[in-house]
Amino acid sequence: MAISTTTSTTSFYGRKSTDYRAMSIATTLFFMWGFLTCMNDILIPHLKSIFELSIAEAALIQTAFFGSYFLFAMPAGKLVEYRGYKQTMVVGLVVAAAGAVLFIPAARLASYPIFLAAQVVLAAGITCLQVSANPFVASVGPTATASSRLNLSQAFNSLGTTIAPWIGRVTILAGVTAMSTLEVSRLSDAQRVAYRAHEASTVTMPYLVITGILLVLAGLLASVRLDTSEHMTVDYRPIAGFGASIWNQPWLLLGALGIFVYVGAEVSIGSFLIGYFGQPGVGGMTAVQAAGMVPYYWGGAMIGRFIGSAILQRVRTGTLLGLAGGVACALVLTSVLTHGNTAVYTILAVGFFNSIMFPSIFALGLTDLGELTSKGSSLLVQAIVGGAIIPYVYGKVADHVGYQHAFIIPAVCYVYIAIYGFAANGRKPMYPALPKEQI
Repeated sequence: MAISTTTSTTSFYGRKSTDYRAMSIATTLFFMWGFLTCMNDILIPHLKSIFELSIAEAALIQTAFFGSYFLFAMPAGKLVEYRGYKQTMVVGLVVAAAGAVLFIPAARLASYPIFLAAQVVLAAGITCLQVSANPFVASVGPTATASSRLNLSQAFNSLGTTIAPWIGRVTILAGVTAMSTLEVSRLSDAQRVAYRAHEASTVTMPYLVITGILLVLAGLLASVRLDTSEHMTVDYRPIAGFGASIWNQPWLLLGALGIFVYVGAEVSIGSFLIGYFGQPGVGGMTAVQAAGMVPYYWGGAMIGRFIGSAILQRVRTGTLLGLAGGVACALVLTSVLTHGNTAVYTILAVGFFNSIMFPSIFALGLTDLGELTSKGSSLLVQAIVGGAIIPYVYGKVADHVGYQHAFIIPAVCYVYIAIYGFAANGRKPMYPALPKEQI
């Protein structure tokens, strides 16, 4: 860990105060992977247009990205156990940089499969960051305020997701040549190849810059001196050694399902907002106009996480999570059943209530895991594969019933999240003899 500004940091029951310097290091990474994740919302309509894809085929961008979480979460967890949080985060940044640089040959060759391969490598690096940074933030302060710290870090993650669509709109979508599918179909084979290469080239400069930033961050993080006792895997409960397997931890498993449906719902909405707002009965917007609306969705999540971080100092995590899930479901259903501005603004408002879901589910799932924390974190990160599966299912449904009615799928996901949150309030503490604030 970075040199702490606190005096008394640990006790038999865990840390008594938060190491804010360590928090700042991790929070920078939260911002970066939020930015990278949300660039996909621009890539989906862009590549859908270039390669004349169906909605489901365009959703493969998210399938490749979030499927990588499933493949690499457990190996990343092992890396945390062997090399600690810091080195895992450095490795994650370098691997993510390798994925970002692959976008350059993908664009020059105008190859959709190479774009998908680049997504897999990029997300493998982000998986390392997720597996290490989330429990790292949870461990650098008192257990009772872990949800608050995670929400604060996720707020900066949301700052990245808010900025990314705007950057992508300016650097990628603004440089495209608007051609309809019919016009593209009339081009000769040689003309179509040239057209695709020209349109795909707009991603080259943004991802080249991203590559440089990731490598700089890796170098900076590698140069920071962290205390060995803190940057290795840290127990997240007062007493280690309970339970032999993560598969014996029901709240962890239920939390993994919660992460699965949450990420699936959030990504299904965010990925297809541009297409949704372009529908005549909804917004009738151009791709560039619709891209200008997407930051409001992710910006709502950013604002909500700052507010949620403060509220969670006073309100139980399960209660707030349950309320957020219920309201998000109601907003999605309202958008499904209405038209025009009402449909647009209600679906955008879902972002605000998404805000506290991921960190709250993550914290509830990790509570009381002790020496199993690293493995539990890996399982929760693997559950992010919901972002690979649910958007693809959404795309398949939307190809038949349209963008709007397919939003029933994320609405159902929010029902489960609400149930999980309220049910968590009835969870019995593993250490009833300990002071309440230490549980």
